[in-house]
Amino acid sequence: MECEGRKLSNCIVITSACFVIILSHVTQASGVAISDEVVDHYNAIRVRQTGTEVGQRFKLVVMCLSKDRKSIVVDVENCLKVKDVGNSDVLKKILSKLPTNECRYALYDCSYVSMESVKEDLVFILSAPETASLKSRMVYASSKAALKAKMPGLKFEWQINEPADREASCLVEKLGGRVMVKSLEGISVDQ
Repeated sequence: MECEGRKLSNCIVITSACFVIILSHVTQASGVAISDEVVDHYNAIRVRQTGTEVGQRFKLVVMCLSKDRKSIVVDVENCLKVKDVGNSDVLKKILSKLPTNECRYALYDCSYVSMESVKEDLVFILSAPETASLKSRMVYASSKAALKAKMPGLKFEWQINEPADREASCLVEKLGGRVMVKSLEGISVDQ
């Protein structure tokens, strides 16, 4: 079997109950470009600020496909700064910015306490709920590698596909599990 004149070994095959799609060139399989604003927001969320600037630091940067579906852009309306979160249930606020019926990418500046120390790490989130269209989930999945390549140094990835994935325990497992993580966003993790 060949893919555009090349052997199938250079392609990814995604199957569904009704059809087979062959995608070539894994890093740009979807053909979706990544806007410069995405890289700018990634650089902004990475910077650790002190003093009065802390409230202006991003806590969450949400990204989505543009209306023409040709590029990944920042979903400005759903981004959160530290000052927007306040003393609320941070994880609940973060998850409220990820629609339950549409796909999104996000960068979350996660604060947690491990056995060793207080930590802040960026968590890459791919939210591809089962209720989103199959086409949308496929485009988001096939664009993920190219997007992550523009964001070097990410250690953690949290994929949300079903309601159970939205639980704090899922994120805790990604960060090292209940044995390693003692609290998440100031809330104790039950042993």
